[in-house]
Amino acid sequence: MAETTYESVDDLEAALRRAAAAHGEHEERTGVPDPDWPAWYALHMARERAGAELPS
Repeated sequence: MAETTYESVDDLEAALRRAAAAHGEHEERTGVPDPDWPAWYALHMARERAGAELPS
């Protein structure tokens, strides 16, 4: 995957908040806590920035 950059701290914060919300939905669907949430967030944020399909 290509390098992912953010324009500002606010832009990065917004991406983290979107990933957190999506991850909450992911955990609700699976019914279990995800101890590897940092990797999930990173994948979500990189794919979102690239315009690729987001993880479910």
